[in-house]
Amino acid sequence: MNTRPLVYGLRQPPIDAEIELIEDTPAQLAELLAKDQIDVGLIPVASLLSLKEYFISGDYCIGTETEVASVCLFSEVPLNEIKKVYLDYQSRSSVALLKWLMKEYWDIHPEIVQAIDDRYRNEIKGTTAGLVIGDRAFKQRKISTFIYDLASEWKAITGLPFVFAAWISPKPLPPSFIQRFNEANAVCLSHIDEIVKAQHFELFDLRKYYTVHMSYKLDDRKKKGMELFLRYISNDL
Repeated sequence: MNTRPLVYGLRQPPIDAEIELIEDTPAQLAELLAKDQIDVGLIPVASLLSLKEYFISGDYCIGTETEVASVCLFSEVPLNEIKKVYLDYQSRSSVALLKWLMKEYWDIHPEIVQAIDDRYRNEIKGTTAGLVIGDRAFKQRKISTFIYDLASEWKAITGLPFVFAAWISPKPLPPSFIQRFNEANAVCLSHIDEIVKAQHFELFDLRKYYTVHMSYKLDDRKKKGMELFLRYISNDL
């Protein structure tokens, strides 16, 4: 759901004639990029640590200046009562951020289980919590008693916005292409109402999500937040 505005611009001419658009989970896109099977990908920031070389391609990202609403730890009990945590299998940045928060700021040390499919959401009960991201997080918000928004926690600790994913290429792309790529990404900012109307989503106010919770421009403060996050999690590797 959070990529729809950026994807909208990439489906419009003239950029649509220059690219083959592949849609997949963030983690899978990172694998494709690492295997040199795509030229540029909207991949989790945490995945950058596993790349030998990378380049930020363009001025847009999946980021937030405040709470993101769609990346949360869900639980039926407060943090200090959580005994087990399931990790979402779709994103590496969210998992890395959660591990850092649990260790460095929440001071909780639950059993960690890596989920392999969506069935793990059925286990979020009692003292078992779960990290849920994306569209499924909006469904989980209707179920769980306690919701810990990871981006909001990051902002409270660092004072910086958080970037979950950015356009990354393994080698430099032509400046002329990046300019057209940026222009295509920017299209979303003037078509939010149209993008919202096309979704038919009833679990959350998508206009609010795209204009308040999400922040797509990769500005200097977001880059600073990215650098700090990578520094923090690299120390744990």
